[in-house]
Amino acid sequence: MGEWFTDLTGPAFDPFGTSHLIVLAVYASGIILLLLTHKKITGSRPIYQIMRWGLFGLLVISEVSYQVWTGVNGIWSWAEHVPLHLCGIASITGAIALVTGHKKLIIITFFIGFLPAFLALVTPELPTDYPHFRFWKFFVHHMAISWVGVFLLMTSNVRVTFKSFLETYSYLLIYAALIGFIINPWLGSNYLYLSATPTASTPLDLFGEGAWYYINFCVAAFVVFFILYGIVRLTRNSAQ
Repeated sequence: MGEWFTDLTGPAFDPFGTSHLIVLAVYASGIILLLLTHKKITGSRPIYQIMRWGLFGLLVISEVSYQVWTGVNGIWSWAEHVPLHLCGIASITGAIALVTGHKKLIIITFFIGFLPAFLALVTPELPTDYPHFRFWKFFVHHMAISWVGVFLLMTSNVRVTFKSFLETYSYLLIYAALIGFIINPWLGSNYLYLSATPTASTPLDLFGEGAWYYINFCVAAFVVFFILYGIVRLTRNSAQ
């Protein structure tokens, strides 16, 4: 166990290889189960609490174990290991929302956590494959982030309105400006991938270069948020 946790090397990650496809199947199954059983979950206090605290545990253990792993192996740095990427922030807001039920945090977690985590799962920036610690941490953490976004929304009475959609998008722009103009230049980092595209092949590769990269980034985020807003509205209306 000690060697597994302190090992920095491992088999190279194989995109859409066997281990990757199994993880994606598990993730999709989790989303489907949440959508099909959310009424049963909310109708049973014991089931709801087990799901709530189970997801909370996944978020906290994933982040804490990764911070410990980077520290134990002497590779922790301000430029790479602070949870300032969108999924990192969604993990924090999701954990707080699971504890407090804060309505605004539920909406923020859904918008910034569900689809970004899904895209990370499909196009992971990951050097090592199963059974390396980083493989487990990456996929368990990102699955949990996406599941939490759906769980919080489907098991609460929070209404996603056009105003809340615009408000969350505004928060994202402010946060991106803070990261892009202050944090990344200060730390020499690439949080939110505002300094460069990920090493893995992702949709960000299509955004162009220079100013167009940032313009397309903002437009794409708006479109994604709007699509999520539309899906929620249609789903809630059809359920009534």
